[in-house]
Amino acid sequence: MQYRRLGRSGLQVSELSLGSWVTYHNQVDTKAATEMLAAAFDAGVNFFDNAEVYAQGQSERVMGEAFKALKWPRLQYVVSTKFFWGLGGEGNNTINRKDTLNRKYLMQAIDGALTRMQLDFIDLVYCHRPDPHTPIEETVRAMSDMITQGKALYWGTSEWSAADIRAAWEIAERHHLHKPVMEQPQYNLFHRQRVEQEYARLYQDIGLGLTTWSPLASGLLTGKYKAGIPEGSRGAIESMGWLREQLQDAAKNKAVAELEKVAADLGGNVAQLAIAWANRNPQVSTVILGASKLSQLQDNLGALALTPKLTPEVLARIDAITQPLAR
Repeated sequence: MQYRRLGRSGLQVSELSLGSWVTYHNQVDTKAATEMLAAAFDAGVNFFDNAEVYAQGQSERVMGEAFKALKWPRLQYVVSTKFFWGLGGEGNNTINRKDTLNRKYLMQAIDGALTRMQLDFIDLVYCHRPDPHTPIEETVRAMSDMITQGKALYWGTSEWSAADIRAAWEIAERHHLHKPVMEQPQYNLFHRQRVEQEYARLYQDIGLGLTTWSPLASGLLTGKYKAGIPEGSRGAIESMGWLREQLQDAAKNKAVAELEKVAADLGGNVAQLAIAWANRNPQVSTVILGASKLSQLQDNLGALALTPKLTPEVLARIDAITQPLAR
């Protein structure tokens, strides 16, 4: 395992990390989470990603209980959470605690996350989506205050436009506030434009770091969906029904079949190839993995062996297969 600086910060994160979206509480209980966190940590993973909205707060609780059981020194691991969608039911009384980045919501959201995760501080906090209804300056000041208060160490964004990230950074620079350090975008063989084109100027201009998600395109790049939606897969989960059309895309599944041949030539499988491809980008600080069982996690960590095998010739083969389908 190699470690990379998170943007221009001094914090170093493992090139592969472990996230909890979809899996924790829904597919992974505290015992299984503890087992997988321990295996990842033993393999050199030091960054574990979460979000308030995952399983409506239960994912944070599961991870917090696992950390408590593992008793790791706090200096040895990095943990994140993300804010925007909020918790709770429907109705007008949710107006200041759902789908917002206003100060009222954010200052209470961090306290709730700390309680659920049983931590004194959270290393990385993200604005999970942009909020067009709240002035960016209000959001920047609230996120900066979390750091000043010692409740978080670094803050960043997830799926923000390059223009909004730059605006937030410039507001923080102008008012001597804590600047956004990292962005968490989707990045995989079929989803490239934002990382490779839209953000291109930000890496040099403001030192933006990336903690990328969905390297397997929600499982499409494992090859498991070539014959439909298998029972027990992410695509079979009722709440993930919005993914099914994408997972059954005929052209992309044909491309995955071709990628399997490339992976086999390198001594790996298509999932490992896809993760290694994302990992080889020098702008990516860490690639977030997801796993519903230990064997899946162990297999995905095998991507480390493939990364150095991605020569220009191999990358050209991969691009010929996937670039026409990428966006």
